[in-house]
Formats: sequence, C-alpha cells, structure tokens
Amino acid sequence: MDAVTYPNPAVIEFIQTHMVPLQVAYDAQPLATEFNVKWTPTLVTLDPEGKEHHRTVGFLSPEELIPSLMLGMAKWHFDLERFAEAISALEELLAKYPRSDSAPEAIYIRGVSRYKSTHDAKPLKEAYERLQQEYPTSEWTERASPYRLL
Repeated sequence: MDAVTYPNPAVIEFIQTHMVPLQVAYDAQPLATEFNVKWTPTLVTLDPEGKEHHRTVGFLSPEELIPSLMLGMAKWHFDLERFAEAISALEELLAKYPRSDSAPEAIYIRGVSRYKSTHDAKPLKEAYERLQQEYPTSEWTERASPYRLL
C-alpha cells in the first residue's frame, strides 16, 4: 500500500483530516501482540482510548481504503451508542462510495443504528430490502435476512 494507496492525494487528505495515523512494522512489539497483527497490511481503527472498532487485513486500493476508514469511524460512533453520528457517517460513506466493498456493511449498520435510535423496526426491514436489491450475495444480506419478516 506504500506504493499505491498511501501516496494517493485523496487518501492523504482523508487521513490528515480524520485520523491520527501510526504505521508500525507487523512484528513491532508490543503493538503486534497487543493488536493481534499477524499479516501486513493490517489496519486497525482505534478510538482515543485505544479500543478497536474496525480492522482490515490485506491490500486496499485508494477507492476502498477511504470507505473502509469511514466505516471504522462510523462503527466507533455506533459502539459508543452515538447513533446520530454513526448514521451521518454511514450516509456519507454510502453517498460517496455506494459501490465500495464497505457499502453492504454500512447499509446494515445504518439500519441497526436507525432502529436503536428510534426503536422502530422499519429501518431494519429497509436495510434488508436494500441489501437484497443491491447486494444479493453479500454476507450482510444474509445477516439481515431475518429482518425481511418484520
């Protein structure tokens, strides 16, 4: 990723605006053990306290890295039950990167965030229906499949 993804101007701008990047060797101790890094590249999205919220392993193109990082930021908000912020971040990801590999999970988490913030089951069914229509073979469509019964 050093040769292709990290030097990309959009990636540089996104990381400088939204992240505090730290690059370490896959075998650097104690971080490799602490964060269970077994392969490179491994990207771990942490909150300010060092708690993990998202992880990717393997090469990501610039077009996939940014939505993956956006998903990590949204999952941080979700995990802290800041559902309005999670929904906003997920909607931005889906608007800017609707065909990215992160989009199906973003649709799923957006549906769950909307449900948790309203206690209305309708967003869960809407998430399933959108996943079924746009990503019928995604694992996130399968995970959302019980929501079709709502």
